[in-house]
Parts: sequence; C-alpha cells; structure tokens
Amino acid sequence: MQKHNSAQSRPSTEPAEISSSDKPSFENWMPEVTPVDVADAGSVFIDNTGPFAAGSFQRFTLTYVAGRYGIDDSGCIKVCYRFASDMGRPQFTDPGAPNWVGVTASNGAVLDVRFDYKQNTRPWDRTIYIKVVAGFMKEGDRIVVSFGTDPRGPGIRMQTFVDPEFCFRVLADPIATYTFVDVPGVPFMPIIPGRAHRWHAVLPTCRAIGDDVTLKIRADDIWGNPTGDTPFQEIELAGSGGLEGIPARIKLDGSLAVEVGGLTVTKVGNISVDVIAKGERLCRSNTLVVKDRLELRPYWGDLHAQSGETIGSGSAQAYFEYARNCAFLDAVSHQGNDFQITGEFWRVLNSLMREWNEPGRFVTIPGYEWSGNTALGGDHNVFYRTEDKPIRRSSHALVPDRSDIDTDCWDSRALFTALEPDYPDAIVWAHCGGRYADIKYAHDHALERSVEIHSSWGTFEWLAADAFESGYRVGIVGNSDGHKGRPGSEPPGASLFGALGGLTCYWLRELTRDEMFLAMQARHHYGTTGSRVHLYTGIDFGAPVTIWTDDPRISDARHHQASNAMMGDIVSDAPSRVEFSVNVESEAAILSLQIRRGTEVLETIRPNGELPPGNRYRIEWSGAEYRGRARQTVWDGSLKVSGARIDGFEAINFFNPDRQLKRVSDTELAWSSITTGNFAGVDLSLSGPGGSIEIKTPLGTFQHDLGSVTHEPVVHRLGKLDRELRISRQPDQYSVRSLYLTRAIDLVAGDNPIWICATFADGHQAWSSPIYLLRNI
Repeated sequence: MQKHNSAQSRPSTEPAEISSSDKPSFENWMPEVTPVDVADAGSVFIDNTGPFAAGSFQRFTLTYVAGRYGIDDSGCIKVCYRFASDMGRPQFTDPGAPNWVGVTASNGAVLDVRFDYKQNTRPWDRTIYIKVVAGFMKEGDRIVVSFGTDPRGPGIRMQTFVDPEFCFRVLADPIATYTFVDVPGVPFMPIIPGRAHRWHAVLPTCRAIGDDVTLKIRADDIWGNPTGDTPFQEIELAGSGGLEGIPARIKLDGSLAVEVGGLTVTKVGNISVDVIAKGERLCRSNTLVVKDRLELRPYWGDLHAQSGETIGSGSAQAYFEYARNCAFLDAVSHQGNDFQITGEFWRVLNSLMREWNEPGRFVTIPGYEWSGNTALGGDHNVFYRTEDKPIRRSSHALVPDRSDIDTDCWDSRALFTALEPDYPDAIVWAHCGGRYADIKYAHDHALERSVEIHSSWGTFEWLAADAFESGYRVGIVGNSDGHKGRPGSEPPGASLFGALGGLTCYWLRELTRDEMFLAMQARHHYGTTGSRVHLYTGIDFGAPVTIWTDDPRISDARHHQASNAMMGDIVSDAPSRVEFSVNVESEAAILSLQIRRGTEVLETIRPNGELPPGNRYRIEWSGAEYRGRARQTVWDGSLKVSGARIDGFEAINFFNPDRQLKRVSDTELAWSSITTGNFAGVDLSLSGPGGSIEIKTPLGTFQHDLGSVTHEPVVHRLGKLDRELRISRQPDQYSVRSLYLTRAIDLVAGDNPIWICATFADGHQAWSSPIYLLRNI
C-alpha cells in the first residue's frame, strides 16, 4: 500500500512572537559566581529578532542598559554566543565590509572592544568583549552594539544552520571584579531554513527480491538545512529497474521530508529513482542493489554527534527527530562531551534512547563521548547495549554535582579498566575531533573495536595507520561528529569544520540494538564521507576456516567455522594465498579503488582509465597541517591555462558557499578552499588537447605541460600531514559506476589487514573494515 508520511510540520514563515521571558528548552550549567543580584544586572533590547534565514545577512542592534550598579571603570560586558554557531566573525574596523559591528556608549565612555572565539565558559565561548577603559557607566546608561547596520556594508551573516532558540548571552561585570552576572530577558532570534537549493532521494542500498522498501525525499537550502520552502507543489517520480508501487506524482505540502512507502523490489539488478519537477531532474537517488536473497542487510547510522545540552545546538528531542525524519538514519547515538553531561541530563538522555528505540524502524545506541585530553588518550566514543549503565567521565569540568566523582576515569587506561568487566555490553571507538585520540597511549582488544577516520572535522586515515602499526584489529567507521543538531546529514557550514559529515553502513540480520551491537563488535561495517554507496568485501576460502568475532587475544573470544569471510572478520588459519573480492555500486563514477594491506597499497584500480583520454583534467589538493585543532590547510589559489580555453568546470568538495570556485576569464579560475585531511579540487574541461597549465597556491606554484599528463595522477607531496596536489587526465565522460573484481593476495607472516578505499567523481570516499588474515609461517 502506498503511503506518504510528512516528517515534520511545515515551518512557519510568519515572524515569531518574541518576548523577554523566552525560556530555552534546555539549560547549560555555568559557574555560579555572581557579583550582584540578577535583578540589578541591567537589561537587553534587540530591535530586530527575526526570524532570519540561515546564512543570510542581517542588520540589528543590541542595546545593553546598565542596572543599579552601572559599570565601573575597567568593568565590562560580554556578548556571547554558542561554540557551534558559525555566525560571521565580527570585525570592528571596516563598516563597508561583511560582519561589521559597531559599539558605542551613550555617555561617551571609552570602550575597548575585541572578539575572541574562546573568551567565556563553553558552550557560550564565542565572545564580543566590551571593556570600559576610560570613564564609567551609571544606571540607565547604554552600550549599543550595532550588527551590520551601516548601509555601506551587507550586514552580518547569521549562522548557517537552523536553530529556533538562537540567542546571545549577555554577561555584565558591574563591579570590575571580572565576575559576571547573566543579564536576564535576552530574546530568541530564530534561525529558519532558506529556500530549496538541492534535493535528495534515499533508498536502502541493498535488499532481496520481495523486500518492501521506502523512498525518502527532502530538499535542503543552500547551507544544507531541510526546508519546505520549494517552488513546486508537486514532484514526479521515475524509477529504473524492478521497483513496484512507485507513484507517478507526489503532492508537496511544505513538510521538511516526504516518505513514499509500500514499494516492493521484484527482480535482481540495480534500481534508482529520479525526482522530477517541470521536466527537470531535481536529483537521482542512491543505487539500490537487489539480490536473490540476503542473510545480512545494510542499515545506515551516524553514532557520533551531540545536541545543545552539551556543546551542540538544539534539544536532544529535536536531535532524534532530525536523525530519523530528516536524515533518514536507521540508527543513531548521542555523544555529548562527558564533562558537560550532568546526572540529570544523563537520565534524560537514556530515557530518550529508550523512547526512540523502535526495532525494525529506528535503533538508538546509548552512550557518550569520553573527552579526555590527548595527553591522556584523547577522544573516545563509549557505547552501551542498555540504558542502565553509569557514565564514566574524563572529568567533572562543567558538572557541578561532584557526588559521583569517584567514577571518573582520568585517562583512557583507567577507562578501559573500568569498562572491562562489562565488555560484552560496552564498545569503544577512537576518533579525532577537537582533541584527537592517541591510541598508542592505550588500547583494549576487547573494548576498542573501531576507529573513526572521517567526520565533519576532516579525514584521518592516520588514525587507522596508528592502529595497524600497533597491531590492533579495528574496524573503520565514519560519522558526523556534528554540533549543529543534524545527525546523519551534517554539512560543515562556515566555521572550523572542513568536511561533510560521514556515515557508517552496518550489515545486520535485522534492525535491532542487539544486532547493531553484534555488527559493531564484529566490525561488519564500512564508513563513507556521507554518501550511501553499496560496498561489500569478502573472501571465499573453499573450505572451513576459523572466523573470530572477537580478537583471539582476549579470553573466551567468540569464533565459528565458515568457508567465507566478510569485512571485519578475523581469520586465524588462512591459507597462504586468498581470493579477495570487492563489489562497489554507486550513482557517481568510480575514479579509483585501492586494495590495501594495512598501510601498504597493494594495487590501485582506475576503472575509467580504460576509456580514451579526453580534454578533461582533474586537479585535487588534500591534507592537513597537523593532528590537532588547527589542522586546516589553506589552498586559496588560481589556475591559468595557455593554448586552450576553459569550456567548463565543476567544483569538487567546495562545501562552504562563502568559499567558492569562480571563473576569472576564458582561461583562468580562482578559488578559496581549505582541507582538513580530506580533499577538494576542480574538474576542468578544455577546448582541446595540449597547452599548459599553471596552478598557484599558498604552498607553491605548479606548472605542467598538459600533453604529458596521463590518467595516472602526477603527485606533488607537500609535507605536514599528507598535504598533496595532484593532476590527472580524465575521459570526457565517465562510465564506470559498478565494479566487481577479485584479486589473488599472497599473505605475509603475522597480520594481514586487507581493506579498500574507493574514491568517486563526486568527491566522496568509502572505506571497508579490514578482513584480518592471521598467518603464522
């Protein structure tokens, strides 16, 4: 039966009623040292409270009116907003430029004004700091903060993601003791989605004949926020392959997403669905691969993000709604920083995990982020099978109740020791966020099952390399590590994040929490940079071998006999040579597939390299400065072609609309770009063969005779953390989107972690968890 389910109600386009009594749906604990009573702190008025379209430029004035004590000489106020916000960085010198902010005192007092990303307690750490340096202020005097109000400039760019409760936090230091009191009554300034810019259609990635499936559709604004503001009242659907029940047309009612259920797969092959309006294709779904039968089916999850109760945005309730209804996830967890999770929020969070867990439709995985300093092991994700487990924090830094401080685990060794008795019901992953995990500091074979090598923070293959070099047997995952309340679909926005949030595909017998836990423990999953490609790796031994779910180095490790192994399996009695098979299916062309043994690349397959070379060139840049927070590599640059004309070009992984690839002339392009371990670039189509190209970046100028460039990339290695610039020649049209191959691999003594990395024309990548072949020769 055909069903059309609206994911969320239509967002109102009418201005929201704002009052000084607005109360947030959640609270963040802050140190409670207040110099005066809140009633004497003063007041705040804002002349334009929106709502504002995400990422739009706006003008408004915030006025602080001093309270009973005024502001003494050298006292100050702070105008703060949340860490997650990527509102344009305030600047105070050029009224005609974006993001200008002017600050004046009504009584002529001299003010010193500066902006700092970390001038206040998290999560309210983005701060405009305003200090009275000459004079003082008495009750009723005003400090006027003008955001983008000068008509010579465009205004200030609002944050790029939706938040119905966006607001400033204004703190006053009236006695000049550098202790602050919250100024009450600061109104909300809702951020709402903009107009539809890009459409998405999502199908499962692999099912068997006779399975029922649901097609899910949404439109995003230019910054990646789901929106009901579309120019169409109706869309058309056109399916390929054996998918029964697809309606010809769907009515749109302004909802953020639409589900089309009651569809059935009827024959083996690949299926996709086009979404069409007014004769134009808006998008094509991911590929659904149909098999005769399946023992395991793929389900998609983002198990690493957080909401506004910690350092993210939006409420935890809205977080789960988004994950299921807008991001179309099958599984989700919540990974708030442990030192911000109060006992009360831990109880609320586990209650939400229980409430939202719906086997067969949507699975939740309880847990938290253990946020230890890198010197003490660094960031790790902790997952529990049930909601009744304790939180073992790295510290109580922002948790006022210290009654359970004896449960803290100050380093990752202590964490593993504390979790060890519960290892069948606990899983740990290492990841790189602001802090990065140092898995060489500590590791537990029973608990630490995977490493996260891609998130919104970037791509971190070095974390897998650390594991291989240390002899660890871990799986590969990708997640968003999102802070914007958008688990499962997390563009980086315009702040520190440099990549699209990742996803992980889990191979399950059924969609339940127990099956998810089994797949996580057995490493039966693969990670992507956010795409939903079909990927399967396996080995057919032709005779029974021993397959280990758990690392055989732990006591009572689970194992069984089988003649086939899949991604994530550990095989202890493998023959000296194996036949490794890979299947990749994608809507985007497959540019390369690397077969790897740990950090060693055994072979690179470039399936489109068999096609005749065209007048198309691909220039890519990648890498990072180092492992920590300041990892962004700046690639702002240009290229100039001689002897040919630029007929067309496509940007690769330019996620930020503020930093784009632009045409300068018929022979020149310029761009603003960063990478954080991932890659970006340009796909360039020229008027003819031959000629030359000059590429200028902050890391150097590179010149090439285009006639000598082949399909095999020329690689410039530029130091730091895998910084590279690459150029290659491509066919005029890509054609290979489906790949099945087998390769004979001779094993070496010890561990043989055999895995793949696939790279696609649209800039996405995918990594399989290794099959660990243990060979004692």
